[in-house]
Amino acid sequence: MPLTQAESVIKNIIREIGQECAAHGEIVSETLVAFMVKAVVLDPSNGFNIERTLVKSDVQKLVKLCVTRLLDTKNPSLDTIKMQVYFDMNYTSREDFLEEHHRVLESRLSSVSREITDNRASAREELESLYRKIVSYVLLRSGLGSPTDIKIVREATAALQSVFPQTELATFLTLTKKDKERQLKELTMIVTGIRLFNRDCGKGGEGIDDLPAILHEAIPATTQYIDAQLQNAQDQVYRYTAILEKVTKNPLLGKELEQYMLKEALYNMRQYEIFLQIILSDVITCAQEVEMMMKQFAAQLEQLKMTVKSKTAVPTSQVFPIFMALANLWTSFQDETVLISILSNLTTHLEPFLGAHEALFPEKVMQGLLGDVTVKTDANRIEEHMEYRVHLSDFKKLEWFFPETTANFDKLLIQYRGFCGYSFATSDGLLLPGNPAIGILKYKEKYYTFNTRDAAYSFAENPENYIDLIKEKAKKNAELIQLLELHQQFETLIPYSQANLRQKITHSVQTDLSHMRRENSSQVYPPKNTGTQSMTEDGSQVPRPQVYISGLRGGRSKVTHGVKVNLTRAVEET
Repeated sequence: MPLTQAESVIKNIIREIGQECAAHGEIVSETLVAFMVKAVVLDPSNGFNIERTLVKSDVQKLVKLCVTRLLDTKNPSLDTIKMQVYFDMNYTSREDFLEEHHRVLESRLSSVSREITDNRASAREELESLYRKIVSYVLLRSGLGSPTDIKIVREATAALQSVFPQTELATFLTLTKKDKERQLKELTMIVTGIRLFNRDCGKGGEGIDDLPAILHEAIPATTQYIDAQLQNAQDQVYRYTAILEKVTKNPLLGKELEQYMLKEALYNMRQYEIFLQIILSDVITCAQEVEMMMKQFAAQLEQLKMTVKSKTAVPTSQVFPIFMALANLWTSFQDETVLISILSNLTTHLEPFLGAHEALFPEKVMQGLLGDVTVKTDANRIEEHMEYRVHLSDFKKLEWFFPETTANFDKLLIQYRGFCGYSFATSDGLLLPGNPAIGILKYKEKYYTFNTRDAAYSFAENPENYIDLIKEKAKKNAELIQLLELHQQFETLIPYSQANLRQKITHSVQTDLSHMRRENSSQVYPPKNTGTQSMTEDGSQVPRPQVYISGLRGGRSKVTHGVKVNLTRAVEET
């Protein structure tokens, strides 16, 4: 079967699965279905031979299995996969987000820009109309108020006239398109700087939100909320881990607890914890950036005041660069405001993927499972074995790294997100944190941490064996591919000339799943200094801050409202 035909078959399978789920009242995205197809095929218990072409019976079986799993709404594994798909479709790095955000803003301004740069005005009325369009462009680009608000338009017009009077239009019209675009951007920055300065002096600033004040309130509220959610998640993780540890020592108990899907619940909560940590890290970066920008903004305003103090005329070469610096800083404030709102929104939308926990593990059930077990935090586990380190003399051919002898030790990219591969492979998928202080093993250019020295020694005796065991376990629980960052191990492609199942699935859903293959290897971070958790401790609930901010990009409102809206207003709506 040719590759294009094979891809068509898989796309039809994905479409059929989606329709079947919809018929049962469950709406699923193509990306989720694509991931589930891959998960079902990888699971050896389903009996698919990935080296041969799909036949009709294979297709029917695949559709049935996928639909069954997608409709099993009480399964934590499905919740985890949904969470992973949602996060990867909605989260991007800070740098990529800002780049895309600016690209969207530019695209929305392109039609207004063209109306100005392609203009051939000559009559007085035409020139006046062109000047008004430039004022509108300046307001839309700056995001400082609506171009339909007469007070804001008057203020912006006055600022523009002070640096670019209407008489300059004749010269402007002789410029090349590229030069016109550059001048429009420069004029926007200068006018923005003037308006921000006037606002600071109490002589203007109509329709300009106090973004520093908004951020000063929003960032701590978002941080506190994520911190509280993270603490709750970790408390639950530690309890699940304690129960599963107890199970590994008592196989009979393990049989009794299979119905509870404890392992799947642990994977779900660990994934949630990891995503919260990623978001929190970005929020902290926002806080650091905003703190630095506030100082710079205040310094620029002070410099500008000193420059214009008691002077009737000031050379443009002295003030224009400061106006532009103020504008750039304000754009950065706008960026951080949008970003913090999106991160807050993302955090809130992760919570529905935890629904199975309360149904499966009400507090009474948890207390019964815990019994007299001591619940340990990740930090407790690491501290227990801090002194039992790997001895280099025991290994002649393997390379080990230690904090006191390795530059940038905490920047080493650790496999399995820093979890102990040996414990996972030998304890039926139990996730225990690796302890970098014991020693980090370098094997085939990859780095591994371990929960104990014994685990490190055992893994080092035959790394390939444990790496293969982990891969096989991930085939049975596909959420582990993302959770433990095993993407590369499941992406081996065979020659295009063979149209078999592995090739068809990999190629046909490549676009849908490409965002799930980021190389986000874990970094080593020192543990929080937290004490042992008692089995009765529960994290406190805090009110959820609604940090959704509108009116930042040329909205009609003069004030900022804390409502959940699309933050970037389209030009065609103005």
